[in-house]
Amino acid sequence: MDKTHAEARTAKQLAERFSGAKHLSAITVIVLVFVLTALPSSTNAQQSAARSAVAKRKLSLQYYPPKGDAWQRKSPAQVGMNKAKLDAAIEFAKTRESRVPRDFSTQEQTFGRLLGRMPKERGATNGIILRHGYIVAEWGDTLRACPTYSVAKSFLSTLLGLAIDRKLIKSINDPVRHLVKDGGYDSPRNSKITWDHHARQASEWHGAMWGKSDNFMGVEEFGQGRREPRELREPGEFYEYNDVRINRLALSLLRVWNKPLPQVLRDEVMNPIGASDTWRYYGYRNSNVMIRGKPVPSISGGTRWGGGLWISTRDEARFGYLFLREGQWRGKQIISREWIRQATTPGATKADYGYLWWLNTNQTQWANAPERSFAALGYGSNAIWIDPEHDLVVVWRWHDGNLNELIKRVLAAVER
Repeated sequence: MDKTHAEARTAKQLAERFSGAKHLSAITVIVLVFVLTALPSSTNAQQSAARSAVAKRKLSLQYYPPKGDAWQRKSPAQVGMNKAKLDAAIEFAKTRESRVPRDFSTQEQTFGRLLGRMPKERGATNGIILRHGYIVAEWGDTLRACPTYSVAKSFLSTLLGLAIDRKLIKSINDPVRHLVKDGGYDSPRNSKITWDHHARQASEWHGAMWGKSDNFMGVEEFGQGRREPRELREPGEFYEYNDVRINRLALSLLRVWNKPLPQVLRDEVMNPIGASDTWRYYGYRNSNVMIRGKPVPSISGGTRWGGGLWISTRDEARFGYLFLREGQWRGKQIISREWIRQATTPGATKADYGYLWWLNTNQTQWANAPERSFAALGYGSNAIWIDPEHDLVVVWRWHDGNLNELIKRVLAAVER
């Protein structure tokens, strides 16, 4: 038997043996991948079969929490972390309570006139840390559903990605006016705006949404967030964090899906990943539009003017874990890997911003974190931080804003 045929038979045998194995370590998986990659190109079919078996087995080794509270825990040692250092990180986090008043008494002073509901009180600082999908640390009340402010933007981004995955939108670079005919994109300026522009906060959309102007001028409407006048640039040329324009994106997505976006989020994402039934995504008092003959609230990209996404820390951890696993949950591709890759790729107007996700390009966001890490961030502060390099998800709610300090301490606890 010549060498090529022998190698082909070896690949086939490896695939068959691997497919039937019940207990293989992560190191075994890595070694097999290396061996199979080294085989010559003439054994492509056998290599493909073997790689497929490797991939399936690797997926079967990944843990996914069931619906409900029976999320499996592991000790730090079981997932390659130092207990003393991780305990120190959690103790640090517990001391960094948010400065936002518990009763939201400064909400209008900070952001301007409210348009939607607010809870009577927020929760205390709390959080959860996942390694390889298992809970290795948890503190505070992680089951309480609270406003998560602009973390909601990353959920909104996901609804955009799903619309592209489902072919409701042909291309992220298509002008929005091709599908949305409600007058919001009729002007020469707005007609140039693409979905990409919106998702990168570079749309320069001009107009008003639910009584709020895109220029953010005026204390009554915008509070301490008011801005000075400036000349608008061409769509795609200038980044500006602007919730009026994000609300325009949300309405446009509602037009495309033609059904309530919270329903889409529930059916397409939250139910498949086993989220609780406690989360809510509210619109404003004045944001109803007619969809299929019924009034439907258009949602927002945060809680700046009330409403928004109210969600528990545990449900946010599930969402973060979905992105850590590149959109896959128990063998089902919930959202495409391609979308996640695009959403976490920087654009031309802001190097540390993707499609409504914060990036760590050149480690500018978090100096002690890997460059590949990314996060959903909101006022409060609220954060879902995802680190593919170390297979970590950290959700930290109602903290003082210095996420890097917690990241630094958590990563110091990683030993392997």
